[in-house]
Amino acid sequence: MAKQPMLTFVTVERDMPEKRQADERRKDFNEIYAEYADAKAKEQASRCSQCGVPYCQSHCPLHNNIPDWLRLTAEGRLKEAYEISQATNTFPEICGRICPQDRLCEGNCVIEQSGHGTVTIGSVEKYITDTAWEEGWVETIAPKAERVESVGIIGAGPGGLAAADVLRRAGVQVTVYDRYDRAGGLLTYGIPGFKLEKDVVMRRIEQLEQGGVEFVMNCDIGTDLSFEEIRNKHNALLIATGVYKSRDLPGPGAGAKGIVRAIDYLTASNRLSFGDTVPEFESGELNAEGKQVIVIGGGDTAMDCVRTAIRQGAKSVKCLYRRDRENMPGSQREVQNAEEEGVVFQWLSAPKGFSGDPVSTVKVQQMRLGAPDASGRQSPEEIEGAVTDEPADLVIKALGFEPEDLPTLWNQEELEVTRWGTVKAEFTTGRTAMPGVYAVGDIVRGASLVVWAIRDGRDAAAAILDDLNAEKSVAAE
Repeated sequence: MAKQPMLTFVTVERDMPEKRQADERRKDFNEIYAEYADAKAKEQASRCSQCGVPYCQSHCPLHNNIPDWLRLTAEGRLKEAYEISQATNTFPEICGRICPQDRLCEGNCVIEQSGHGTVTIGSVEKYITDTAWEEGWVETIAPKAERVESVGIIGAGPGGLAAADVLRRAGVQVTVYDRYDRAGGLLTYGIPGFKLEKDVVMRRIEQLEQGGVEFVMNCDIGTDLSFEEIRNKHNALLIATGVYKSRDLPGPGAGAKGIVRAIDYLTASNRLSFGDTVPEFESGELNAEGKQVIVIGGGDTAMDCVRTAIRQGAKSVKCLYRRDRENMPGSQREVQNAEEEGVVFQWLSAPKGFSGDPVSTVKVQQMRLGAPDASGRQSPEEIEGAVTDEPADLVIKALGFEPEDLPTLWNQEELEVTRWGTVKAEFTTGRTAMPGVYAVGDIVRGASLVVWAIRDGRDAAAAILDDLNAEKSVAAE
């Protein structure tokens, strides 16, 4: 096991300017931290058993070659490790930070299954990619030859950005349209900065811009530009809007002030980190400071909300979930982190109604798990008469997201959707029934993981290239 260096600081002369003193301390800490991080990465990577059947790789949606880059990291060959990592993953430093590794690669690690604790794959992935940026190993987007074909992408989230990266590197002209003022989608405005630093996301956006990807921001399709206008402008069109429509909360009093959507709450917090003025935060509407906060939901968005509320200085934070801990859809690691930070979880609890306007009380219905539903999951049932009152100044609805009605919003009735409202598309290619139109990510899968959106974006970009090449061949005959 590598010896961990002691964290010590050099003595700084008293007459040095304050800024210089701070720079010296920062430099010294960064050097020490880098040495420590390198030792820990090598230590963890060397724990990989290099098993014959790499379950970590097969349970990664991108099928990253995890064993090989762990071996190279253990040997100190970080540049080669990075090259293998980024060969299958457009944004490895992002996945290393936010993927639910406990449900994917790390949860299926042979060492973890044998009871010896998993290899911290996500942390190693983050480390080698951060090192690649620092050392200048991350290559700029520089196509060997430019192509005349262009592709329009609606949505600047992970799926759209992954597709843009692949297409632009192949020389295709790419334009990304998004309704927000910054690219990144949920990476920028949905995931808190303590999980995913915003400069990490902006660095990738800048890389795409410098590589020739055009971004058209503050553009609401159907209002600012029509779907047909964009479709006619490009050789192919990729829909990567994600799902942003929040599921509603039933019950008496559900429309009271102080009951807010998770996406609004998280967006306000993330905008603050960019230095934006956020009136709803300044007024207290989307600010948890000093409040009794109740978050309703059991997914990763709910975990982001409770942990953000803690950081904003909430008086108390409780999370209501209608099933038990074992049936919670969110990351168990995130639940543990939240508990350690002071969040109280009330399992088998659901809101029955609300009192006050602004809200002052949540009526909480106690539940039990009944017979399994069609999916095999036990359905929650109310326990008659078991209702309690919980005080609350701020209630955050984190019940998940649904797709918007795109055919109506875009006046495209021929755009086929499923009974859930998601766009009908081939999972492996993203092709829809509309010629030249593709779709990827949550708008096809429903609310899912960032890593799946990246996988879908890469796959669809490959299919688009195949189709463009086929059209080119036919035209040449």
